[in-house]
Amino acid sequence: MAQSMSFLITLLFISSTTAMAAFNIVNLGAKPDGQTDSARPFLRAWAAACRANKPVTIYVPQGRFFLSPVEFLGPCKNKGIKFLIHGTIIAPAGYSSSMNWWIRFKNVDGLSIYQGTLDGRGQSLWACKMAGRSCPFGATSLSFSQSKNVLISGLTSINSKFYHLSIFGSSNVKIQGVKITAPDASPNTDGIHLQMSSGITIKGSTIGTGDDCIAMKAGMTDVWIEKVRCGPGHGISIGSLGDAANEAGVQNITVRSVVFTGTQNGVRIKTWGKPNKGSVNGVTFANAIMQNVQNPIIIDQNYCPSNRNCPGQSSGVKISRVSYTNIRGSSATPVAVKFDCSPSNPCSGIGLKDIKLRYQNKRAQAFCKNVRGTATGFIDPPSCF
Repeated sequence: MAQSMSFLITLLFISSTTAMAAFNIVNLGAKPDGQTDSARPFLRAWAAACRANKPVTIYVPQGRFFLSPVEFLGPCKNKGIKFLIHGTIIAPAGYSSSMNWWIRFKNVDGLSIYQGTLDGRGQSLWACKMAGRSCPFGATSLSFSQSKNVLISGLTSINSKFYHLSIFGSSNVKIQGVKITAPDASPNTDGIHLQMSSGITIKGSTIGTGDDCIAMKAGMTDVWIEKVRCGPGHGISIGSLGDAANEAGVQNITVRSVVFTGTQNGVRIKTWGKPNKGSVNGVTFANAIMQNVQNPIIIDQNYCPSNRNCPGQSSGVKISRVSYTNIRGSSATPVAVKFDCSPSNPCSGIGLKDIKLRYQNKRAQAFCKNVRGTATGFIDPPSCF
């Protein structure tokens, strides 16, 4: 009955778009056995869709489809390509130093991906990293580069080797209703990794990984994140920034109506303790719930893993105009609010309003260093400005 209903939904989806062609990858040679490589059928479908002069759906039915690393390249004549996925697409189980992506879209305009599951099968690479051996970074499960007008809706990504979803050099990307999952001990498994992109919207999603739920790197502008559940993981982060010289700034970021459960951080801004220039400005964090979070609110401008190449230096990244409104819940550590800013570039224009964060059901602490700001409304722990 469930399969019949799924088939009916598929027919309704395809028939609802006027004059839409459809390519079923099984009809192009893919086998849902979890072993036969489906790269050629996927690429045949993409080539046909890319050159079509009307909207096209590439359909992945139920089953497990093994897929070796594959790149879908544009520009395409067609700006109405849809992937409708009802099955699971599985990655190679091993890992290689020569491949930093698994499924990549490059230079595409007008692409939608609906439903389905991507299984990155990252367990063997995680084991290598956790054993302290020399291992490659790993392959990002799904990446978009130099692309625009992209929609990702209802997708599930599990067990990525490296990042689950990466957006680079792209614009007008909407991510909604996604579910991203990896164990809390899986290293470097960022949920959504954003860099050098603008006009990014992330809504109504659940992310639990071994690293940042969402990471915003250099060159990010006009980002809207709303109704996201994060945990486990390292929180929602801007940074790290300032590792390289002359990085593009980060601005106009909104994070609201988010819930953090058992994460290392809540809302975080992180920069290297190096003199490299950069900036973060125009950031709003609002309506966040913290549930046993180690660092609910944190700005750390002294990031320096292993104390290499940065001890004794000062961050050149200027952080300004950052507001925190209606942030509530529980901290897993005594210091619930921490602003550890650069002595050469103090944080400025930091605003706190209606903050209530408790540690073990008692008053938490706030820490301030090289920061200027204002506090209004109910503030607990008391402001250290």
